[in-house]
Amino acid sequence: MQFNTVLFHTRFREMAFNSLEAVAALKASGLKKVVLTYVIDREEVAFVPYGGYLKKEEARIRETAETRFEEWRKMLATHGIESTFRIEVGDDNASILDVAEAEKADLIVAGRKDRGLFEKIYVGRHILDLLRRSSVPVLMGKYRVNYDSDGTELVKINDAIFTRPMLATDWSNPSQNAIEALKALAGVAEACVICHVIDEKLTKGIDEPAFEAIRQESQSRLDTVQQRLTGAPFSVSTCLAVGQTVPEILRTSREQEASMIVMGRTGKDWFEEYWLGGVTHRVAELSELPVMVVP
Repeated sequence: MQFNTVLFHTRFREMAFNSLEAVAALKASGLKKVVLTYVIDREEVAFVPYGGYLKKEEARIRETAETRFEEWRKMLATHGIESTFRIEVGDDNASILDVAEAEKADLIVAGRKDRGLFEKIYVGRHILDLLRRSSVPVLMGKYRVNYDSDGTELVKINDAIFTRPMLATDWSNPSQNAIEALKALAGVAEACVICHVIDEKLTKGIDEPAFEAIRQESQSRLDTVQQRLTGAPFSVSTCLAVGQTVPEILRTSREQEASMIVMGRTGKDWFEEYWLGGVTHRVAELSELPVMVVP
């Protein structure tokens, strides 16, 4: 897996340009091209009584977007990154996925880049649906986040998102694919953490020997993942936790000073439990860090 071509979707909200600058760091791991993408909501230019299709409004929106993108392309050029832009009319997710396929994108970057303290959920259904449907990894950009930590209001600036990724693994096939995503960050990552949470439901009511057997097996699997990353140009450490999976992943990411969370998109999370709060999308919703989900 390599991130040679990145689709960067934007709605031109605050901090979008800053988030793009952070993504440009992937140049060090082989990024060659960025496809800047803006989707015009169909309702903004839809047919109106006696007016028909609003062609002039579409042209105005396109012109504004093109002007912004030309400035963004100049910044990317200073990093030696090729870029182009796509402006589409339609549904956000369908258009993003169509452009990603047409441009052969290896990674989609989407999501709001600025979040306030009172916004407890950092991504909405639009992004969750994109995560569920995408055939390539999706990175949820969260450049500036206000969040509460033990009653203290903090501001998190995610401007070096690839330096210390944390893989939260559940041993699934998508989690195995996520290991390849970590390898693709060679050149930009300085260290990575491999984390697994033994869910408290699995250990409830069992005796000490049975718990120790589970712990040893989990640590052995972590060691195997660590070995798979042997030779990577960054340091690799492991972390084993016990408790409620989502809170433990969030806690561990903070304790380990992770710069982003990488997770596999498991079938259980995204089909059986999609609307009930599966682990992957709950982490995506609640973490103040950028989250990359790998199918």
